[in-house]
Amino acid sequence: MYAAFASVYDRLMADVDYKAWAAFYHALMERYGLTRGKVCECACGTGSLTIPLARLGYQMTGVDLSQDMLFEASQKARKEGVGIPFVKQDMRQLRLHRHMDAVLCTNDGLNYLKDGEEMLQFFRCAYDTLRDGGVLGLDLSTPYKLEHVLGNHFIGDETEDIAYLWQNKYHPAHKYVELNLAIFVRQQDETYVRIGEYQKQYAHDAVEIFDLLKTVGFEKIGLFADKRMEAPKDHENRWFIAARKPIPPED
Repeated sequence: MYAAFASVYDRLMADVDYKAWAAFYHALMERYGLTRGKVCECACGTGSLTIPLARLGYQMTGVDLSQDMLFEASQKARKEGVGIPFVKQDMRQLRLHRHMDAVLCTNDGLNYLKDGEEMLQFFRCAYDTLRDGGVLGLDLSTPYKLEHVLGNHFIGDETEDIAYLWQNKYHPAHKYVELNLAIFVRQQDETYVRIGEYQKQYAHDAVEIFDLLKTVGFEKIGLFADKRMEAPKDHENRWFIAARKPIPPED
């Protein structure tokens, strides 16, 4: 996943307000009692959210399954003068050398896990990675978005040096959307290089996520709207979820 795609990902996502995204995570972590500290961001991609979180004062570690994405992230952080370790790991087997104050899974990372068993694997690893009282933060595309916004839709766009054709297909019986992208990157000699990308994103029910978090041992689980500190509406495109690892009672 994300091989040649990594080199053009940031250009395709140029209109995303990552500073606002980071600001909401900052507010969410403050709500759960964390003002600063060590934070691991899983599914960090090219570091577009990791870097602004570091600028807000968090000691960030970025984790992703794609070495190509991590290369872009490390290059970008270096250019911006931000020191962030980026680690190639599958978040379902997350293992770090020290405990974290928070673990985040951002920008649809949870949508790439196909079922409850894979989510449970990640939640258990996140729980073990957190210190007592640590915070787990998630954001994911809602089932409504996958079926009605992305599903069975064709999207196309073109800029001066890049164009893409994006065809999706939603499978209601299995609750996932297939994402097929054809990206055309203009070269200096005015020819184009085509990059093909195929992905699947899975719809997850909030009740199931809550139940899995409780099974692992998380408490104070909250569901929030898209970058709004309020309950989500029926047709919300993105959910934010936060939970806390309990602090054991004193003897």
